[in-house]
Amino acid sequence: MNRRLSREEAVKLIYQMSINKYTFEEAIENYFEEYEGNVDEIDMEYVRSIVAGVSNNIGKIDDIIERHLINWKMNRISKINLAILRCSIYEILTDKETPAAVYINEAIEIAKKYSEDKSIAFVNGVLDRIANSDSEI
Repeated sequence: MNRRLSREEAVKLIYQMSINKYTFEEAIENYFEEYEGNVDEIDMEYVRSIVAGVSNNIGKIDDIIERHLINWKMNRISKINLAILRCSIYEILTDKETPAAVYINEAIEIAKKYSEDKSIAFVNGVLDRIANSDSEI
């Protein structure tokens, strides 16, 4: 199973939840109805755990994001960048065995694929500040 692809799918679900105001359960249900790729390539347990973790901790995650923004407000962050940040922050703060740099790199790759060029530095900067802080979920 492809971990990067699974992470991308988690970001898409987090994005759908913010755009469509879906619950975690609705997002997962719609995912299976609409997914056109090979589901065997996706680690659905991993996707579920990330999306559930973000959903259950969204207030704390958003507080962490807000504390680490420089000259930005939460409402100015694009929904896709917010989804990337939420996913990555959840992973950075809950998986202490994997270096934060791994998750930051993954976030940058996802941002390159789904966001604007100028967003890459923004996502990198926010995640780097969080990874080097004492933030916890």
